[in-house]
Amino acid sequence: MIFLDSELTQSERGPEARFQIVPMPLEKTVSYGSGTADGPAALIEASDQLERLWRGIEPCAAGITTTPAIDCSVPLEYALDSLAARTESIARAGHIPVTLGGEHSLTWAAVIGVKRAIDRPIGIIQIDAHADLRRAYQGFRHSHASVMQLLVEEEGVALAQYGVRALCQEEADIRTQNNVIFIDAEELVTGNIHDVTLPDDFPQDVYISFDVDGLDAAIMPATGTPVPGGLGYYQSLALVRSALRGRRCVGLDVVELAPIAGWDVWNFTAAQLTYALMGIVQQND
Repeated sequence: MIFLDSELTQSERGPEARFQIVPMPLEKTVSYGSGTADGPAALIEASDQLERLWRGIEPCAAGITTTPAIDCSVPLEYALDSLAARTESIARAGHIPVTLGGEHSLTWAAVIGVKRAIDRPIGIIQIDAHADLRRAYQGFRHSHASVMQLLVEEEGVALAQYGVRALCQEEADIRTQNNVIFIDAEELVTGNIHDVTLPDDFPQDVYISFDVDGLDAAIMPATGTPVPGGLGYYQSLALVRSALRGRRCVGLDVVELAPIAGWDVWNFTAAQLTYALMGIVQQND
């Protein structure tokens, strides 16, 4: 399957496409609901119903190509190594890897690959219901609940989190110890906040990691760990747009879609969200 297959011209889907889709049907460390292995295929299938035009531009005019899915039948470390190699290759060629998950643990590998390629400081803009800053979860270091801790504490990646509403004391402490920037969901939603500004010393090269459970569970129930009190669709995109202002996006992912049989609207929501993020990247240039 090919992302936006029905809308792309032949030239727009070639190897020089700016956006390179990397399906990653990873489901190794889920801790509540299952189904993330089916997320990438469901999202890509739903994307066939999208329109080219988004907010007056056609993001796909820059090119979107869909690369083969990463083999996730192998042990987790091998699957992560494969993803890191893929995103590194894409970034070295000057393109933007768009990894579709799959559980959030994949972000570690996707970011590592991009970081190797650009060899400059990198910062992450994270939309998520969870902080993902545990040092391990249920015995897994490379857990979906530990992915940001690995990147922040072991890789020195800067992090800005928006929309979190479920975290433990260990994660709160790690935020403080590592100068993690955050505005949590309650403040964002009750304050009707749509615009944020990153500090001047936040890296110019930015990776966007969007966990679909960052959206309110009422509009995105198709995820393994839904949490009430989340962000609205337009609010989440506005937060990403404003945080990215004045910086370069060097990669992005959309993760944790767990399709619900018979309810394709959630798959379509994730597909539209992915295309909108590409549009934000285009408009930001």
